[in-house]
Amino acid sequence: MNPDGTIEIAEGVFIHPDDLEESFIRASGPGGQNVNKVATAVQLRFDAAKARGLPERVRERVIALAGQRATKDGVILIEADRFRTQERNRADARERLAALVAKAAEPPPPPRKRTRPSKGAIERRLKTKAGRSTVKRLRGKVDAD
Repeated sequence: MNPDGTIEIAEGVFIHPDDLEESFIRASGPGGQNVNKVATAVQLRFDAAKARGLPERVRERVIALAGQRATKDGVILIEADRFRTQERNRADARERLAALVAKAAEPPPPPRKRTRPSKGAIERRLKTKAGRSTVKRLRGKVDAD
């Protein structure tokens, strides 16, 4: 994270703090009476559709990778309630968002090279097919002479 709050994901891919919106809600799970009194869970909203630190290719991929966490408007919602403190949940939500954007920023895999089976492989396949055909043909009814 940079001093101005910008999170650098990769070369030319940033998350600006202006694009993030946090709200704190009550968490479920362990915590005893504390869970009923303190809003420790974090809902992090990231407006990926309007984020200025994302190139167009990364923007489309991050919305696709987010799946159900993304709204129709391109806002990604991440909820973090693993920990008992706001600070740790906040850091967890930001880390999960950064991991999602980093995965979207990865270059696509190289295209698959088409290969052909060798002549020997084709001959072996045809030989085994002929063998199975013979076995099945011999399983037929026996002629009564």
